[in-house]
Order: sequence, then C-alpha cells, then structure tokens
Amino acid sequence: MDEKILQLKKIVEESDNIVFFGGAGVSTESGIPDFRSVDGLYNQQYDYPPETILSHTFYMRHTEEFYRFYRNKMLFPGARPGKAHRKLAQLEAEGKLKAVITQNIDGLHQAAGSKNVLELHGSVLRNYCEKCHAFYDLQYIINTKGVPVCSKCGGRVKPDVVLYEEGLDGGIMTRAVQAIQRAKTLIIGGTSLAVYPAAGLIDYFEGQHLILINKSSTPRDHIADLVIQESIGEVLDSI
Repeated sequence: MDEKILQLKKIVEESDNIVFFGGAGVSTESGIPDFRSVDGLYNQQYDYPPETILSHTFYMRHTEEFYRFYRNKMLFPGARPGKAHRKLAQLEAEGKLKAVITQNIDGLHQAAGSKNVLELHGSVLRNYCEKCHAFYDLQYIINTKGVPVCSKCGGRVKPDVVLYEEGLDGGIMTRAVQAIQRAKTLIIGGTSLAVYPAAGLIDYFEGQHLILINKSSTPRDHIADLVIQESIGEVLDSI
C-alpha cells in the first residue's frame, strides 16, 4: 500500500491538470449513507426500493410519499466535508486540480472550498417552484411538511436533483466531458462506476494517468494505471 501511495503522490506532484470524478464513497465518509444500502429500518418504513421512490414517475404519482423518503433519507444538513473534500479543495487552490465532477447531491465539495464543481445529479441545496420557478433553499424543504408548495404562487416545489428516468443536464455533461478530455490525470474515487451515463465519462479520458480509488473493485480496474482499494479520504489525506 505504501508503494501505491508514493506512486500516487508522485503523479499528483508532477501533474498540473488533474480532474477528480467522485461518487457516494466520498460522502459516506462524512456520515451520508449510500441510499442504495437497504437497512432494517428502511424495510420497515417503505414499501418500495429507493430507486423506485427516487424516480420521476413515483415523484409525479406519489409526491407525498416521495417527500417522506426524501426528507428521511436524502437530507443531512449537519454533514461536514471530509478528508477527501478538503484535500481536493486544497489541490484546486494550488492550481493542480481543474475540476471536480461529482455524482453526489450534498454540496460538500463547495462547503470544503472547491470552486469548479460539476454536479451531474444536481443538489439538495437548490429547490424550485415548478410553476413560477422561484428558488428555495434546503431549510425550506426541511421546515415544511408533506408536499412543499411555493409561498408566492402555490405551485409544487421540486428539488433540483436528477431523478431516475430524468436526463442529466446537457450543459453540465458537456463541461464534464471537456474537463476530462483536457485532463492529464484523472482520479476516480468513491464510485463503483456502475451508474450510467455518468460512469461512461471515463471513456473520454485521453491523458497520461488514470487512477481508481475505491474500497471495492470496479469494472474499469483493468484499464487503470493505478488501483487503490482503500478509503478515498484516507488515501487523499496521505499524499
């Protein structure tokens, strides 16, 4: 392991155009559980799997039940940036890291100080009225009960997150592809590379060093220059 850490440290020191692509593992270290993990409490409270509840169809047909799950399982206002978030912000401040591409919706990269964050799946910090497009923050959702409605026009308020069956933002995807194409080093961390189309972004990388850091193996380990199966926070914190 020490040899791999030294190898990663050398690559980072010699790189001036790094892009980081991260998933749920980055935020689980901040106490935000991966919603796919189904625990006993979940089984007792909900009649549907998370992927069903977090779909566009379910949101439209069972909005109140959607929000019951959303408030209970998707919102963690007390979460704070972890080691990975802080190291990435530091690398950006040093001019090495050019972009963070994240599948997470918690805003912790920005809270740590990262500026160029591309949120593929949106953010729980942003909410909008479907009728008049008025903006609402996270606290508004937390403080309301049932289906939140706009205080201006009475329209339904929707989180600015990408639900299953919804397409990713084209502008964000374009910027992510461009960042990866320009990168000399691509570090992928805390993701099993199982969720598409986000996982397909790796195919655009044409740089020098592809690094995969994840506690378990991924379908792309065989094409990486360096694979480290450890905590993303501990690994980044040690370089």
